[in-house]
Amino acid sequence: MAILIGERPHQAIWRDYLGLNKPKVVVLMLITWLVGMFLATRAGVPWTVLVFGNLGIALCAGGAAAVNHVVDRRIDAVMARTHKRPLAEGRVSPAAALTFALVLALLGQALLLTFTNPLTAWLTLASLLGYAVIYTGFLKRATPQNIVIGGLAGAAPPLLGWTAATGHVSAEPLLLVLIIFAWTPPHFWALAIYRNAEYAKAEITSMPVTHGSHSTKVHLL
Repeated sequence: MAILIGERPHQAIWRDYLGLNKPKVVVLMLITWLVGMFLATRAGVPWTVLVFGNLGIALCAGGAAAVNHVVDRRIDAVMARTHKRPLAEGRVSPAAALTFALVLALLGQALLLTFTNPLTAWLTLASLLGYAVIYTGFLKRATPQNIVIGGLAGAAPPLLGWTAATGHVSAEPLLLVLIIFAWTPPHFWALAIYRNAEYAKAEITSMPVTHGSHSTKVHLL
């Protein structure tokens, strides 16, 4: 069904649903997932784990991203960087996006349970909920330290790759997680400084909005 925006009818197409997945972000996650996987073993990774494990992680990450689009559709609509997203422009309805996210997450979990191991599936589910529910639904609007706490979900892929290959957690993948975890806040704060006016307009509780650019630069450093 076409959704009216002003006087222009829009029909959701496959590109809109692909956009809900944040594919560029998912590709970056898969790269770090592969790093964790290939560092985990010298014996080589079975092709089923490599192919279907990758696909499972991608589907779960895409599902979490779709939930992010639903929760943030109001603030996306008032920011120049995001105002053309499918939900912000009304090309996809919230109900359709949530259904899409649920299907992706269930398919991803099924693939991980079938072709990797339960530990990887459970850790992936925890990361999905951490990003889609805890960070997007609560932390993003509750504290300027949101990205410090919520960044753990985005730092998890190397650990997931490691557990997919080995079936257990050890110190090495946790170090990889720590590297990404430490990189995430300065990455986000630099963007928040650049987009400070838009973040303030959208009432996002980012550090530049609550503490100013100078304080944010000190924290960034």
